[in-house]
Amino acid sequence: MPNTAFANRSHEVIESLTDSGQLKPFYNIASPMRPVVEIEGKGEVLVLCSNNYLGLADHPQVIEAGVQGLRDYGAGTASVRFICGTLKCHRDLEEKIANFLGTESALSYVSCWNANEAVFPTLVGPEDVILSDELNHASIIDGMRLMSKKVTKKVYKHSDMQQLETLLQETQSHAVRWVVTDGVFSMEGDIANMPRLVELCKEYNAMLVVDDSHGVGVLGPTGRGTHEHFGLDGSCVDVFTGTLGKALGGAAGGYVAASQNAISALEQKARPSLFSNALPATVAYSAGKAIEVLDNDPSIVARLHSNVKKIRDGLAERGFDCTPSPTAIIPIMIGDEAEAIKKSAKLFEMGVMVIGFGFPVVPKGEARLRVQVSAALSDDHIQQALDAFAKL
Repeated sequence: MPNTAFANRSHEVIESLTDSGQLKPFYNIASPMRPVVEIEGKGEVLVLCSNNYLGLADHPQVIEAGVQGLRDYGAGTASVRFICGTLKCHRDLEEKIANFLGTESALSYVSCWNANEAVFPTLVGPEDVILSDELNHASIIDGMRLMSKKVTKKVYKHSDMQQLETLLQETQSHAVRWVVTDGVFSMEGDIANMPRLVELCKEYNAMLVVDDSHGVGVLGPTGRGTHEHFGLDGSCVDVFTGTLGKALGGAAGGYVAASQNAISALEQKARPSLFSNALPATVAYSAGKAIEVLDNDPSIVARLHSNVKKIRDGLAERGFDCTPSPTAIIPIMIGDEAEAIKKSAKLFEMGVMVIGFGFPVVPKGEARLRVQVSAALSDDHIQQALDAFAKL
């Protein structure tokens, strides 16, 4: 028999969200992810909410590579890496990631969430201190929570470099200081001050960890990410974490790119490495091909940058307050969560898919619509989206 107390509690949660207008809708997509998708019960809808920044999720070469991976290795290894789960395609992918970012080595995971949960408990020692931006991704926060309580953790105000320097000065007695930041902040659409972060870490001999999940494939002339946007090379960052589920093919998976010593330590000791299956070969193949496509044709990034400018300028002309940023994430602040969901539904009725975000994804009172731009959007797609926003 079901537990009555749990059944009642679950029902009350859903009922409360429904009554307050905060219940999130889930749409069933019946086609590959592309600028226009087929939604069950709705028909064709223009997508402005996907992380498919380069439009590679349905790229013919990426698809064929994934199919080849299935042919070569089957559905998966049915094992973790150190037992019998490492395939040549894993090492090939990791070499491509390291070369792309300019690090000595890299290690793949089934998600960037796994990667961030691996980094901190494994590499950070009990005599260290972590200094984390207050708007870092939830996976970074959860990765930090998995560490021993002996490890000191301090949070600095979002992108406040003065406060960060003060914390670096106050923590000089710790063995290692780790500065941790997103490259692109996923809900704000703004970017970390990488030049100053690099400066401070050099001055105070601190380690810099950057999760650039929303920067790789988006920022910089060749899509290498936030550091390239500022004219820096990969050597300025000690540890990169990132995803294969956004610009780099859009399937799943994540990675850590760092020194050979750091990667070896993760292979030997990180719990997500030791207790989680290897990345499916289909994903290793398709993500590796996505990196090749991007490397061979950086004009995709230029198209993305052009589309970002067109949509940002178009929204501003129509009276929307969009904070200036080079990223492909454009938050439109609404405030009230129910109102944000209502506006999202209205756009959906007009054939444009933009999601409303509220608590706990963003703080209470800071609900927003989040527009996400893809290189695959045509001028007609952009005009359709801007017309819908004008009506909204």
